Amino acid sequence: MCGIVGAIAQRNVVPILLEGLQRLEYRGYDSAGLAVRQADGHLGRIRALGKVATLRELLAANPVEGNLGIAHTRWATHGMPAERNAHPHMSGEKVAVVHNGIIENHAELREELKAQGFFFTSETDTEVIAHLLAHLLDEDPDLLRAAQRAIKRLVGAYGLAVASPNEPDRLIVARAGSPLVIGLGVGENFIASDVFALLPVTQRFVFLEEGDIAEIRRDGVRVFDVDGNPVERAERLSSLSASTADKGPYKHYMLKEIFEQPAVIAETLEGRIHKGRLLEESFGFEARELFARARGVHIVACGTSYHAGLVARYWLEEIGIPCSVEVASEYRYRKVVVPPDTLFLSISQSGETADTLAALRFAKKAGYVGSLTICNVPESSLTRESDVALMTRAGPEIGVASTKAFTTQLTALRLVTLALAKRNGLSAADEKRLVDELHALPRQVEVVLELSDAIRTMADAFADKQHALFLGRGAFYPIALEGALKLKEISYIHAEAYPAGELKHGPLALVDADMPVICALPDDPLLDKVLSNLQEVRARGGELFLFSDHSVRIELDRYQNLTLADIHPGTAAIVYSVPLQLLAYHVAVLKGTDVDQPRNLAKSVTVE
Repeated sequence: MCGIVGAIAQRNVVPILLEGLQRLEYRGYDSAGLAVRQADGHLGRIRALGKVATLRELLAANPVEGNLGIAHTRWATHGMPAERNAHPHMSGEKVAVVHNGIIENHAELREELKAQGFFFTSETDTEVIAHLLAHLLDEDPDLLRAAQRAIKRLVGAYGLAVASPNEPDRLIVARAGSPLVIGLGVGENFIASDVFALLPVTQRFVFLEEGDIAEIRRDGVRVFDVDGNPVERAERLSSLSASTADKGPYKHYMLKEIFEQPAVIAETLEGRIHKGRLLEESFGFEARELFARARGVHIVACGTSYHAGLVARYWLEEIGIPCSVEVASEYRYRKVVVPPDTLFLSISQSGETADTLAALRFAKKAGYVGSLTICNVPESSLTRESDVALMTRAGPEIGVASTKAFTTQLTALRLVTLALAKRNGLSAADEKRLVDELHALPRQVEVVLELSDAIRTMADAFADKQHALFLGRGAFYPIALEGALKLKEISYIHAEAYPAGELKHGPLALVDADMPVICALPDDPLLDKVLSNLQEVRARGGELFLFSDHSVRIELDRYQNLTLADIHPGTAAIVYSVPLQLLAYHVAVLKGTDVDQPRNLAKSVTVE
């Protein structure tokens, strides 16, 4: 993995490929490359370790041009980051391949192809595909038929794009477990792993389904299903624009996305609450039916989305709905017991997270009453394959460390909780109170964002730190987990989170003057217990960094505190996540790390 772009046109496609790669940089990568069929009939390939900017420099010095090409940004899975492992991979001059995913039987195929005389120049699983295609083209020179035969030999996940110098008017693409989209133009067509890559050239898209293989020509597209039968896939018009993902006046995408949260939370609520009541019908007929049948909820997600699910568990069990929350990669590989009338709820920003998508496919056969996904990408696999999709409306999130996707996921989960509470006999008065809290949420987040400069000052204390400890209780324990994740993702400070009551069971041994301890202090029934836990930290010389409600009285010596005013209890977990995002951001800027593209991480994890 990580990003694929391809184009076939009557113009030079290299600028289109480069722009597409640049727009996919947010996904994370370690190398980039492209291959273009040139006017002389040869494939011109350029690959570079590092950023797309480096690839641009190489192309300026060694230009290639052509009307057909494929390009890729790679995030290492097989073989270290190196030019020899960068995509596209070629087999002599016969074929070039770019690939997202993992081919699980690559070692077996490699040995087979070596025995047939093929020489490997990389450690990647992708080069196996190139040589396999070359072998099959020797038997039958038709690229589509060779690709159809090749994918029958592949075990694993893949999004593939294939070009051949002998095919001046055809690209072949295939999708199994890794997303691919076709962009439609006039006298030209495009392919990518993400619509954002193609927004400068089209807003018309066809989304390939699991097992599809497609032939892309200048004047049309043909799609075949897993059995090789011609199929029609609907054309969709994207509402996104090419300017949607611009940074604007902000230094980093992450900061822009943090400051977008009031607007996107309001957008998530738009049309779903009105005049003191939840508009359950806005979720769709199928959702109402699911909510009516659900007596329990099973949430499955990864990373930040998993933390959102952990918060929702507190909300759901408060209203009497049994709820369990699991990491998707663990859920997939154990014996799952599904209680009667349980709703399967998946959460994902991209809707293409491999483990979460596999969990949904398993869940469809496991006896749930149905599946609901909370997702940010309307055209994603998770959205299309779930019975009901509740969109977060966060818009494109470019920074690898999720911010606005997290708070809109929590907002959507709050709506789901409210819908299920109504099914459990929630009174009209309580419904109005909870809806009013949601109405107030965007403004409360705006007020927190006004603390950004004060949080930047607080961040100075972290500049020379190597470790940090986050504490929380109740629904604020998952918020502590999310705060620790943000800090470690972008500043590379080792950070852990614990329930505050667990301090005496081990973590207290780590506390000293060099260990910052960060804690949210909402005015809730657990406040006194948390303050007692913080006394234990101060007794060991730990340095405290606190965020508290204005009504909280703190009687501790030597601590830093920022006050958050007028926080409603039902949405407090959402509001308190925002200062932790800002803290992580400002610490990362101080430490000089790559905030938007932290090392070793990808935005959309489309492999196990």
